[in-house]
Amino acid sequence: MLQKCLEDLEKRINPDAEEKLMNEWIAFCDGHFNEPLFSPKRTDTSPSSFEWPKTTNNEALSSYEKMALQQLAVCSQALKDGNGLLMCVRANYGVGILPSVFGASIHVMEDKLDLLPTSVPFHSTEHLIELVKKGRPELSRYYGKNVFEMGDFYKQLFAPYPNIRRYVHVYHPDLQGPLNLCELLWGSELFTEVYLNPEWVKASLDLITDTYIAFLKKWFELFPPTGKHAVHWGWLHKGTVMLRDDSATNFSGDMFDEFARPYNQRILNEFGGGAIHFCGKGNHLLDRISTLHKLYSINVSQPHLNNLDILIKNTVDKGLSLLGLNSEAAEQVLSKRKVNGLIHCVEE
Repeated sequence: MLQKCLEDLEKRINPDAEEKLMNEWIAFCDGHFNEPLFSPKRTDTSPSSFEWPKTTNNEALSSYEKMALQQLAVCSQALKDGNGLLMCVRANYGVGILPSVFGASIHVMEDKLDLLPTSVPFHSTEHLIELVKKGRPELSRYYGKNVFEMGDFYKQLFAPYPNIRRYVHVYHPDLQGPLNLCELLWGSELFTEVYLNPEWVKASLDLITDTYIAFLKKWFELFPPTGKHAVHWGWLHKGTVMLRDDSATNFSGDMFDEFARPYNQRILNEFGGGAIHFCGKGNHLLDRISTLHKLYSINVSQPHLNNLDILIKNTVDKGLSLLGLNSEAAEQVLSKRKVNGLIHCVEE
């Protein structure tokens, strides 16, 4: 079935349409889009002649073939719908990739939930101290091994298909961000340890950041960045990396500057910049996040929890693109003011 789906996708890809869509995304990212909201579409639709199989997350975890089929099905759907998502796939192992490299166990969700797995925290300051003393772990442990093997699998799988090689982007796996990873490894104890043992928290963040950089460098040996933009979640942003910073929303602005900013900045510096995503309420952090050097885009997954005026002031008004804003929030923004074309709007 996988080969049949690959051949189907290869035939349905229209290079002219994909080039046009990519050029529209690049114009948006580079500040050359002149309309208020950016909501791109393909020039036509291209449905499959047969129904692609549905692959659950747990099925995808069980084999590289099934993971490829699950990821490519999203590309097939983009062609069928004619939507504006750039076709892309990843090694889809959830938030626990780097925690597992540090030895954290993985919790796989029940089949009926069809959710990605997560990692189980150590809930032990002593264990984190031991990790710091041991230094950077072997990158190909546990899910790290799966990620790199999945990358190799994509390269071999796509080799006979020129359209897929050119227009289906293999984007970097979910490596979270330093502070998120620290919470995933430590657990909720992190929120007291920043007061009780701040130096060990910072030592842990140093190790985590070193490991993140080494892991992503190894990934980029498989799929080197091309140009000055990167595809992520079907969107495009300047730079190469998409950081996650959910945990930071539970800290004050000053604590963000102490426990998040230096480590995020190291990664942005190392990889030529990128974007930041966070869930939750980040009103109190947006003025801090937006001043990170080489930050080009922000994605807020829950705009209803955030003050839109503060959000726009610290993204669009500072020349940062705002990715994935839902249509309801976008319309609220437009009802109050003009914007300069840096808002990417999605329909839910």
